[in-house]
Amino acid sequence: MADINHFEYGWITPALSYALSVLGSILGLVCAGRIRTARTAGQRAWWGLLSAWALGGTAIWAMHFMAMLGFAVDGTRIRYDVPLTAASTVIAVVAVGIGLAIVGTGRLNLVRLIAGGVFTGAGVASMHYTGMAAMRLNGSLGYDTIRVVLSVVIAVVASTVALWLAMTVRRGLAIFASALVMGIAVNGMHFTGMSALSVHPHERAGGVTGAEVSTLLVPIVVAVIFGVVGLLYALLAAPNDDDRAAAAYLDGRRVPEPAAATPVAAPDPVGLRARSTLGQPGTPFPSRRDTPRR
Repeated sequence: MADINHFEYGWITPALSYALSVLGSILGLVCAGRIRTARTAGQRAWWGLLSAWALGGTAIWAMHFMAMLGFAVDGTRIRYDVPLTAASTVIAVVAVGIGLAIVGTGRLNLVRLIAGGVFTGAGVASMHYTGMAAMRLNGSLGYDTIRVVLSVVIAVVASTVALWLAMTVRRGLAIFASALVMGIAVNGMHFTGMSALSVHPHERAGGVTGAEVSTLLVPIVVAVIFGVVGLLYALLAAPNDDDRAAAAYLDGRRVPEPAAATPVAAPDPVGLRARSTLGQPGTPFPSRRDTPRR
C-alpha cells in the first residue's frame, strides 16, 4: 500500500479550501434569501440558479478541488480525467439546485427538508467520489466501507442543515456564522471521504494519462473568480426589501399632478352669441353692401 499525503503543502490548501467553502456559503445563503422575497416564478428560478452555483460550484466543488491540490501519493504522479472532473461539477450544482427547489416550493416543512437534504447529500457524495474516480495514477484505489458510509451521512446531515439555513437565515451576522458552520461541515465530509481512500501501486509503472493539476488550476481559478464577481454584481444590482420599501414610500409621498382645467365659456345672459355671427372665429365683418335692397 502506497503512502498518502493529504497535506503536501502544509495547511495552505486546507485553509484555502475552507475559505472557499465559507465564501460560497455566504453567497449561497444571501441568494437563497432572495428566493423567499421574489415576486415571480422567473425571479425565484434565477435566484435559485445563482444559489445553486454558489453552494454547489464554489462552496462544495471548488473547495474539493482546492483540497485535492495538497493530495499526493508516493511513487506516482496524479493526473485527472477532464470529462469526469467536469461531470463532478455538474453533479454538485444540479444536486444543490434540486434540493433548493424541493424546500423552496411551497411552505417549508419537515418532510420537504428531509427529502431535500437526502437528495442533496447524496449528490454531494456522488460529486466527491466522481472527482476521486477522475484521478489517474499508477495504482488502484480502494475505500474503507465504514468511512465511506460515514462521509455520506455527514454529507446528508450537512446538506439538510444547509438547506434549513438557506430558507430561514436572513440577518448578516447569522448568515456569516452559518457559513462558518457550513464550511466546517463541507470540509469534514471531504476529509472523511479522503481518509477512506487507499492506493495499491501497480507492480509495473506505466504512463499516466490525463490533465495535470497545473493545467486545470488556471481555468478553474478564473471560473471561480468570474463566478464570485458575477454573483456579487447580481446581488448588488438587484433591489432588496429596503429598496422596495423606499420606492413605495416615495410613491406614496409623490403629489399627483392636477388635472387640466376645462375651459368655461363666458356668460351670455341675453343669448347674443347664439344669434350673432360676430362671435364665431373667422366670420367676416358684415357691411352695407351685403344687405339686400328693398
